Amino acid sequence: MIAKDLMAALTADEGEAPAVGPRQFARLALRTWPFIRPVLKHMVTLLVAGAVSGLFVSVLWVVASDLLFNKVLIGERLQPLQAAMLALDESYVTASLDAKPAREDAPSEADASDDSQPTPSAEAAAADEPPLTAAQRKIVRDRLMIWFAVGALVVLGAIAALPYYGTWIRHRINQALRVAMVSRAERLSLKYHSQARVGDSIFRVYQDSAMIVNLVEEALIEPISMLCVLLYGIAFIAFFSPSLALACVVAAVPMIWLTVRFTPRIRRRALANRRAGSDLVSRLQEAFAIVKVVKANRAEGRILRRFDDDSQRALNAAFYLRLEMVLLSAGVMLVGGALVIATEYVLASWVLAGKETFLGAAVAALVGFVVWNVGSFNIGRQRIGDAAETGYHLVRVWCMMQDLFIGLQRAFLLLDLEPDIEDDEDAQDFPAVIRQVRCADVHFRYQAETPLLAGIDLTADAGTITALVGASGAGKSTLMSLLLRLYDPDRGQIAFDDIDLRKLRVEDVRANVAIALQKNVLFTATIADNIAYAAAKTTRADVEAAAEVACADEFIASMAKGYDTELGERGGKLSTGQRQRLSIARAIVRDTPILILDEPTASLDAQTENRLLGNLAAWGRDRIVFLITHRLSTIRNADQIAFLEDGRIVELGSHEALIGRPHGRYRAFVEAETSAVAA
Repeated sequence: MIAKDLMAALTADEGEAPAVGPRQFARLALRTWPFIRPVLKHMVTLLVAGAVSGLFVSVLWVVASDLLFNKVLIGERLQPLQAAMLALDESYVTASLDAKPAREDAPSEADASDDSQPTPSAEAAAADEPPLTAAQRKIVRDRLMIWFAVGALVVLGAIAALPYYGTWIRHRINQALRVAMVSRAERLSLKYHSQARVGDSIFRVYQDSAMIVNLVEEALIEPISMLCVLLYGIAFIAFFSPSLALACVVAAVPMIWLTVRFTPRIRRRALANRRAGSDLVSRLQEAFAIVKVVKANRAEGRILRRFDDDSQRALNAAFYLRLEMVLLSAGVMLVGGALVIATEYVLASWVLAGKETFLGAAVAALVGFVVWNVGSFNIGRQRIGDAAETGYHLVRVWCMMQDLFIGLQRAFLLLDLEPDIEDDEDAQDFPAVIRQVRCADVHFRYQAETPLLAGIDLTADAGTITALVGASGAGKSTLMSLLLRLYDPDRGQIAFDDIDLRKLRVEDVRANVAIALQKNVLFTATIADNIAYAAAKTTRADVEAAAEVACADEFIASMAKGYDTELGERGGKLSTGQRQRLSIARAIVRDTPILILDEPTASLDAQTENRLLGNLAAWGRDRIVFLITHRLSTIRNADQIAFLEDGRIVELGSHEALIGRPHGRYRAFVEAETSAVAA
């Protein structure tokens, strides 16, 4: 059975947002694994490609910055690796790689003793060699531009390919989850569907399921990419100055504190936002489903006011959710801005003082940032700014993950519902020939406190028509729903040839029982497609034969395109009687041994009704046919009549036998119907 807590969560007004911690996130991420596993290799490929391209761009940017600011603009000579990259000869290469950088407090050669060996500084060694000539600087610039062009092509290719690849991966995962949710919803019995709002189910499948895409992007790929960028940035900052890297780490403390304080508020807003969105979709679905009733009763204004209220509530919920996110983001940006301003001031003072970088001489073979200069200032400022911006984006991702968590919880809740109509482990094959349907002491209730069927006993043999008669709410349609295993009895047994219905496979039962519902549902398709909708391997001849039995062939033939006529939505181009006959033809074309017709002649004229009933009697000569009807002309042709009252069959027999009872319930029903028609 469906778990009570899950049904309560589906139908109740959720109040408090669930707690979200590392364990809950881990559990949620683990539940996405079956949907992620088929594209895992693509995800790994995307992550590796993004990490490699990010590292490549970062290193290339540092080298290119040194070449542009220090070599092209100032004229400093190149390091060997830089010259090799640009295919330049030794005349461009500096000879000061082994020189140690001078310190302001180091003694000069004039102050040193005559027998001491002077220690040349980087500045002194560089001063002894001529700078690059104007012609050489132009060559360096031109070849650097070539590198920029090649790098731009690579970056543009990555920018174009990687996001497209990522989108394909994410939507493959979303597609798998949506299909799983709809598949589970289809397997749930009508107990679930009678309690859950259609709009809420649509919102869960269409909107909440999309959060798995955000989980892949915002909780897996994007945070990992951001952390890589942040680590790269802090590593480069520590490369030049560990104190600056420490300042970035310290600045993260107030950012984290703000995030912790705002998280519960954001989570509550996210829950309210999704609940309001679900209510809005439900209102839309309900409004358009009953548009004819709305127009007929001039209720457009009332429906519009309700929609306006729900829409305003959804708008407010979305606004307040984003307001909380904006307030948190503003606080984080304030901390990040203070970090950038303070560090820029420190960097500028180091440049003016010509302070030595932390590992300047150790990397002189790669770049020329031995001391703080214009180039190193720009690199340091950019890296600190990138670190602050990445921290800000990580906080935004965390905010989005709160909404993501709520949405996925709602999506997976539908998957958590266990169908209460399942195949038995020892299911039997469906009988080749059905000779009898028997109901023995069948009890059923939708709600525990309200019994609907209270001990039904009924037998129907092949070649007979059984009419179920009684007031509305007596349980006629519910009893027929049990024959289709749309529900299972709470007590008692329904058997096909002495085989309990619960011992048969659900698919086999529904393949051998056809039903024409009282509500005639047609689709935007041709008449032939509508008739053959539920029948496999149906030929045009089968469709035409079923239409003839249902007395639909005449009005179909009068149409310009006949069976190829396109119907409007829900068969809007047809009259109620025409739609009813097509619905009956759809049930007949399946050629099942058991046929259920719910009010089959309610919208037919007397002449068409007589023809239809005659055709059904001939067609169902070896079948078991059940009729749910109130029309006396239909009831009289039945082989047996079961009169239901308060969930029980109080009278059973032919029309002549039941009408002959002086104080019988069926006779009173007939007399009341006859008086109503006469009046």
